[in-house]
Amino acid sequence: MSDCLNFLDTAAADFEARFATLVDYDEAIDPQIDSTVAGILADVRARGDAALIEYTQRFDGLACSSASDLELSAERITGAAQSLTAAQTEALQHAAQRLRRYAEHQKLTDWSISESNGTELGQRVSALERVGLYVPGGKAAYPSSVLMNAIPAKVAGVAELVMVVPTPHGTVNDLVLAAALIAGVDRVFTIGGAQAVAALAYGTETVPAVDKIVGPGNAYVAAAKRQVFGKVGIDMLAGPSEILIVADGSSEPQWMAMDLFSQAEHDEDAQAILLCPDRDYLNRVADCVRSLLGEMPRREIIEASLARRGALIKVADLHEAIAIVNRIAPEHLELSVAEPRPLLELVKHAGAIFLGAYSAEALGDYCAGPNHVLPTAGTARFSSPLGVYDFQKRSSIIDCSAEGARELANTAAELARGEGLLAHARSAEFRGSDER
Repeated sequence: MSDCLNFLDTAAADFEARFATLVDYDEAIDPQIDSTVAGILADVRARGDAALIEYTQRFDGLACSSASDLELSAERITGAAQSLTAAQTEALQHAAQRLRRYAEHQKLTDWSISESNGTELGQRVSALERVGLYVPGGKAAYPSSVLMNAIPAKVAGVAELVMVVPTPHGTVNDLVLAAALIAGVDRVFTIGGAQAVAALAYGTETVPAVDKIVGPGNAYVAAAKRQVFGKVGIDMLAGPSEILIVADGSSEPQWMAMDLFSQAEHDEDAQAILLCPDRDYLNRVADCVRSLLGEMPRREIIEASLARRGALIKVADLHEAIAIVNRIAPEHLELSVAEPRPLLELVKHAGAIFLGAYSAEALGDYCAGPNHVLPTAGTARFSSPLGVYDFQKRSSIIDCSAEGARELANTAAELARGEGLLAHARSAEFRGSDER
């Protein structure tokens, strides 16, 4: 068995204790980070552009004399797109086309119902007016995250999409800018960290305030999003990446090993788990882990991730495997079995579900079509992937006829009086009376 993988067996006496340790992840809030972020938010809120410039100079090493220097021109963004290779451009456009097509099916629509007395009830759906998209910058380059966050916003009808991306010492990633152009981002600012979140939440003289902030970031960005929630909406507070694979032994073992690597290489806290009733198959996967690990540029990260939170788990059968799936509620679930559809019916909690040996999670990360912004750390029990609906809001429509108001008045008044709210009761009764 590979030294960096834990081996568990559901039949073992110590399984529950070891399993609880394996899946327990509680990202503690760092008081120092929270305090630092609170100070930055308050400062940007009070001083606007001046504070934004100072923090950008201090943290990103950018020489800028005014906040207008922090916005990239349309020419700069177009130039970035034109600098890509043909293969890069084709990949971005192909991914964007698939994401857009999938997102089109998610749009909520208006509806109404008519009652016999002439009253109409319904729902009106409208898009958020302005959304902020945070994109990590510097050495990190995540054009896929730009597409995944921006395209559903634009499909929803968001009028203005404002992207912020840190550019330490002026390092700008052309792939990220090209993705922004393809996805329809309207403005791009070279700012990052808590100060960028503050600018989006409160607005400055140059950066417009938005209605919602989406996109991944470091601990300071996550803390800032948490603190501004309520002033603006946020997408989610994401934890480390996760993959849970249910296998029946029919898939190539090296495919399974590489799928485990695909999440483990994100960071040391990522989780990669494989469940299978065949012990010999688990041993073969472990052998592949051992033989393939040396080829990985991020070997040390993968090893640390697998040692800390990864596992090969021997289960009694596939039904027991699904029971464990529902306990974990994973971000990514691969059902790498010969007949995945029957198992799919038993899955209650998962962010994204990949059916069959050919549905690699990595395809979903980039171009399959569904969004890769997914609930983590068990939150798939009550939340869903990012989608068009996250950029839409609903208004209830109530259009009472005179007859309808009379029919409702007594009910409303009775309930209002029961709550001690006389004005509510009288307001309803006025409409229910023939007297004017």
